[in-house]
Amino acid sequence: MTDLTHANVKREMEVYGYDRVVRSHCRMCHGGCGVLVYTRKGRVEKIAGDPDCPINHGTLCSKGLASAQLAYHPDRLTHPVRRIGPKGSGRWERISWDQALDTIAERMLRYKTDCGAESIVMGYGTGRENEAVIYRFANYLGTPNVLTAGHFCYGPRIATSILTCGTNPIVDYENHPRCIMVWGNNLVISNPDCYKGEPFSVSLNRGAKLIAVDPRLTRIASRADIWLPLRPGTDAALAYGMLHVIVTEKLYDHAFVENHVHGWEPFCRRVQAYPPEKVEEITWVPAEKIRQAARLFAATKPAAIQWGVAIEQQVNCADNDRLLMFLMGLTGNIDVPGGQVLFRTPRIRNVGQFGAHRDLPESQRRKRLGGDRFRLAGNFAIINPKCVWDAILEEEPYPVKMLFFISSNPLLTRANAREVYRALERVDFMAVSDFFITPTAEMADIVLPAATWLEMDYIGDFWKRHGYLLPRRKVIEVGECRSDHEMLNDLAHRVGQGKHWWDNFEQALDWILEPMGITWQEFEQMDYVRGEVEYQKYKTRGFSTPTGKFELYSTMLEKWGCDPLPTYREPPESPVSTPELFKDYPYILITGARQPGFFHTENRQVPWLRELHPDPEVQIHPETARREGIREGDWVTIESPRGRVRQRAWLFAGMDPRIVSAQHAWWFPEKRDPGHGWAESNINLLTDNAYESCDPAMGATSVRTLLCRIAPEDGKGAS
Repeated sequence: MTDLTHANVKREMEVYGYDRVVRSHCRMCHGGCGVLVYTRKGRVEKIAGDPDCPINHGTLCSKGLASAQLAYHPDRLTHPVRRIGPKGSGRWERISWDQALDTIAERMLRYKTDCGAESIVMGYGTGRENEAVIYRFANYLGTPNVLTAGHFCYGPRIATSILTCGTNPIVDYENHPRCIMVWGNNLVISNPDCYKGEPFSVSLNRGAKLIAVDPRLTRIASRADIWLPLRPGTDAALAYGMLHVIVTEKLYDHAFVENHVHGWEPFCRRVQAYPPEKVEEITWVPAEKIRQAARLFAATKPAAIQWGVAIEQQVNCADNDRLLMFLMGLTGNIDVPGGQVLFRTPRIRNVGQFGAHRDLPESQRRKRLGGDRFRLAGNFAIINPKCVWDAILEEEPYPVKMLFFISSNPLLTRANAREVYRALERVDFMAVSDFFITPTAEMADIVLPAATWLEMDYIGDFWKRHGYLLPRRKVIEVGECRSDHEMLNDLAHRVGQGKHWWDNFEQALDWILEPMGITWQEFEQMDYVRGEVEYQKYKTRGFSTPTGKFELYSTMLEKWGCDPLPTYREPPESPVSTPELFKDYPYILITGARQPGFFHTENRQVPWLRELHPDPEVQIHPETARREGIREGDWVTIESPRGRVRQRAWLFAGMDPRIVSAQHAWWFPEKRDPGHGWAESNINLLTDNAYESCDPAMGATSVRTLLCRIAPEDGKGAS
């Protein structure tokens, strides 16, 4: 391992009696932060940011700092269990790993023989950098059905960037953009995907201009030079309005357009439909502000867009992503220092190769649920969740008999939670791998104890596009917990896939690293490795698209029968699209704002993190609160046509009074009833998953923007 020679590290070890410090790589959220893990007598005593890590430079969020409280939590599942009695009974029996895996393997082989491999659905949620292993297992099993968050989280960015410019463009904070447009993202809170809040903040402190696109006055928006508080769900119209200004005022990079763009003429015709005055009517953003933002972004070089999942969890998902890439490309900020760079990964076997996607037979690929309906998603092995619930409940287009969820809690994270519950209740057999018995795990037949990042060796950031790889080094062992990688490697041998797997998972890490000519043992002695950095590669090699150019007019979408140019679609529920419904549900509800201590449904039992957010909260404008008779801290009901939940009122003047903002993914681990209060404050009891309200190409569920009404829980408020 790398020699830790920092004087302050040595001093802390001497003063506090730590006997070991391990340099590793956190995975409490989407990961990436280098950490120093201090131990005493084999137990983790402290976790701190690693100042030598090029990702976070010694900073660390509350989740990383509290990792040991998760690992050692008294309620943590530390051995496999089998359910006794009916689903949701809360009664469990301890079993061995052999019993658990033998049972799961027997069920898989039985369903594969009787109903076809497609009747088995693998699934993961936030992931623990386990997606490549899960896809490898599924593809060699023969099932095309892997249920992920990829239909409306990060997957759309990958899919649309491959269509547009060949790979995901990443903000080059190392070379400090002079203008940053943060669009539907709050990275100082969420630390999303390939990004951390620290380098963004450093670039701002060095003088970068800031444009914030967000319905809420976030910390970032409060610091912005221009804040564009758009009506929720109208991102595509706003992007088109900015592009209209850039095109008509000829603010685009003329050389880039002339030499490297495909579809300029049809795009220019489409953009004419979105003049700023029309876009103002749609978005609530004044036309002059749209012009100011477009001019600032186009004129300030280099510039970059910090984007996030909020633009993907809506009916305009794929087109939102594409339009933001158009803003990057047409202003000359693609693959330039300080702009949006198409970074290269080191020479490894990448996630796609490890996932063995090419080894899934074409006959099985054609059976992917929703593949014909959502062509872009199907092309990237992504499925819409409702397709799975329908296959369980209606047996259409065929029955799904088995679910295996790994690091996933769909009862809280997927739209139309009542339908999700019915499907989990109905499915023949379900296994779950997780840290705790979650509300989803309560519906399972077998639950496996998953290892945290502190309990495994792995190649950190294996799946990301920023070009770095970092060693994640095992520090502790807790009970019988095993990493998902080790578990699936073992299970694969039991279902006849042994020739495609390894005797132990360290050999798999060797296989990933083999193209670099190193082994895991050698890699874990390094601090990190990085792919070769080169800018404006397209000038000599073109883009990795069918035309070799930056595609405004997508040749692949055209081939699949989708609109090759982006368009704006009104949200499925809104004052415009459903005016009669709006009379009864007079507020626009947005969901999913991040809290520092939580990662979707996780960490609500971790003391340090729950103390930050003891209750679910809904932000309400003071004017709205007065109208509805709501006071700060009241429990209130939020209701949509599909259900009702309760959250505490948080009065917040930093948004339009017509908007209400509720937190997502709430359950209550401290409640000892089997469901842990999953139906009390779960905002997905209010959301819809109807196919017609999903993005037509990606299948993204519109969970961010809907209509609601709100009232004091005691019913004494006005109206």
